[in-house]
Amino acid sequence: MKKIALFADVQNLYYTVRQGHGCHFNYTALWAEVSGAGQIVEAYAYAIDRGDAKQRQFQQILRNLGFEVKLKPFIQRSDGSAKGDWDVGITIDVLDCIGRVDEVVLASGDGDFDLLLDKLRSRGVGSSVYGVDGLTAQSLIRAADRYVPIDGALLLKN
Repeated sequence: MKKIALFADVQNLYYTVRQGHGCHFNYTALWAEVSGAGQIVEAYAYAIDRGDAKQRQFQQILRNLGFEVKLKPFIQRSDGSAKGDWDVGITIDVLDCIGRVDEVVLASGDGDFDLLLDKLRSRGVGSSVYGVDGLTAQSLIRAADRYVPIDGALLLKN
């Protein structure tokens, strides 16, 4: 059975699904779809911690599905902008799984990961990307072995 590592960029999914579809992402459906293609041996969800109760409840749902939830504190800059992305952390964890898995599934539309997927391919690891059509970088789609648009059952209708 194919061994799969699943990586969910929670912030990217939240904003792109909301912008593209006006609703939320269905992590349960993602888990079911990916586990139907093989055995999920590692799963990580990367999020920003604002410390509110609703967010903690969501994080517990992710843990109950089987994700290890990795959190960074929310940082509000003095100019009013916010910081909080996990690109480097996701990249390190993906590179660490080389040799343990046959495929990496990345749920994110962030084009910064295209070089990472190229590296996976050069090491014999397959890749699938789940992203929102029109909001997923074309370079990421081209770098993936398989692109899955987020729609239908992958959406939680309000």
